[in-house]
Amino acid sequence: MTAAQNLTDPAKILLQVRGLNKNFGGLQAITDVNLDLPSGVITTLVGPNGAGKTTLFNMITGHLVPSSGTVHWLGESLNGIAPWRIARKGIARTFQDLRLFNHMTVQENIETVMERSSWLWQRRSVAMKQKIEQVLDETELASKRHERAVDLAYAERKFLSLARIMAGDATLWLLDEPASGLDPRSFDRFVALLKSYAQRGVTICIIEHNLDIVIRLSDTVAFLDQGKLLAQGSSEDILKDPHLAAIYFGDR
Repeated sequence: MTAAQNLTDPAKILLQVRGLNKNFGGLQAITDVNLDLPSGVITTLVGPNGAGKTTLFNMITGHLVPSSGTVHWLGESLNGIAPWRIARKGIARTFQDLRLFNHMTVQENIETVMERSSWLWQRRSVAMKQKIEQVLDETELASKRHERAVDLAYAERKFLSLARIMAGDATLWLLDEPASGLDPRSFDRFVALLKSYAQRGVTICIIEHNLDIVIRLSDTVAFLDQGKLLAQGSSEDILKDPHLAAIYFGDR
């Protein structure tokens, strides 16, 4: 099934946002947003700074409570559920500031996301160790496994943040500017990794300002501005719209 077919198949929709609103006092940060994230599809959220992209992620993951509207995961409402419970349902997230355990090693950082299965360690240890080796290999961090996160180069820290997502059982990845600051070779590896996992059925939603990511990765692009979802479609359709381009580049 192609990405385009996935987009039109309601049975494939994992996360559904309907009528979502968020107020901070007198500030309306999100206004009546509707968004579907289908299985195996890469969706990119674009828009100028302050458009509400991170606020939307925070409501999906339970870090902010919506003022109104609903977020459903596999048909179940996530409203009012604690962030750690939402994570255990299969929704993983990265942050712009990475939030690594700086004084733990690379391997220890990856193992922390598997801690919830530690009571099954004796039974699952072989499979879990194989998973760790796979993730270290795919992110090219195997030679760095015993180095502390704080001692890694910037690109390596970015891949460690992604490795922690890859090592979990999440079927939805919410990635906040995951490719920012990557050198060209690292950027190409990053794009290939995300495409590979999307082909395996992982649903991915990215906040991104890098137009190369938008063009090379996106199956669909959602354009936000001032808390409103103005348009959703292919990257080509979104980027060639003169009105949206004027907003994106600050020339309203």
